This record gives sequence, C-alpha cells and structure tokens, in this order.
Amino acid sequence: MAIRMIVKEGDSVLRETAKQVTKFNSNLHKLLDDMADTMYDAPGVGLAAPQVGILKRVIVMDVGDENGLIEIVNPVVVEQSGEQIGPEGCLSIPGLEGEVKRPLKVKVKGQDRNGEEFELEGEELLARCIMHEVDHLNGVLFTDLAIRLYRPELEEKEER
Repeated sequence: MAIRMIVKEGDSVLRETAKQVTKFNSNLHKLLDDMADTMYDAPGVGLAAPQVGILKRVIVMDVGDENGLIEIVNPVVVEQSGEQIGPEGCLSIPGLEGEVKRPLKVKVKGQDRNGEEFELEGEELLARCIMHEVDHLNGVLFTDLAIRLYRPELEEKEER
C-alpha cells in the first residue's frame, strides 16, 4: 500500500492535458494500485493521475455501488444524455464544494490495466464522477464549471 501526495489547487499540473498511456506494464499497475490506495485513504470517490502529479490519462473511482473499484486508462466519453445538478467536491480543493451541472447518463470507452478495451455506462453519481475525473485529464476543475461555490463548514454554522 502506497499513499501518494495529492496535488492541491494552484499546482500547474492540474491545468495541463494528460498524455495517452501507451505502455501497459508494472509501472502502470503500481500507479493504479497507489491511486486506489490514495483515493480510499483521503477518502474520496474518484482520483485522476494528474492529482498525484502524473500527467497520464488514468482514473480510478469507487462510488460505493456494485461496480466497486473502477480503473480506466485512456477514457473517452462517447455518449452523454440527460442533465443533473448536484454537489461536487475535489480532493485537490479541500473545503470547497459547488453545484455543478453534469449529464445524467454517460458511456465511456477505455482500457483496463492490461490494455484490454471496454465500455462502461454510468448514471447519476457514477456519471458525475466519470465526468469529474475525465475533466481532470483535460486540465479542467469543477470550480470552472460550478453554478455556485460554497464552503460546507460555513453553511453548517449559518444553519445553527
């Protein structure tokens, strides 16, 4: 188990476009394993390689559904439909959340850790997570898309 440092907002790596993965080897497997360990430790539901300082098109997710841990290398969103507006946060931007409009359903193509191609369809939270993590691969943060940003701890104090 290796926990990597999560890059925080302000680091230029979060604004760069990640590169396609061409080598499916033990280095990639270690990166995927470390990313999953880091995501669970944080804790979070998704993590993209740029968030651990690696400019590769690699994401891991676990939204707590029947899919469990999902690893996608070189993800490409091929279909999206519907609309949902909901809360998002980011391990790279602790303490800040926002209301973000996302597709309700998405279909993504990608590769597994061994380079085998597959498709994944996601709805609601999984669709939101897929889009959030794919955005990271393109240098986009949820704060760029948010309808409204807020600090949850401040809103909780105001409600008391």
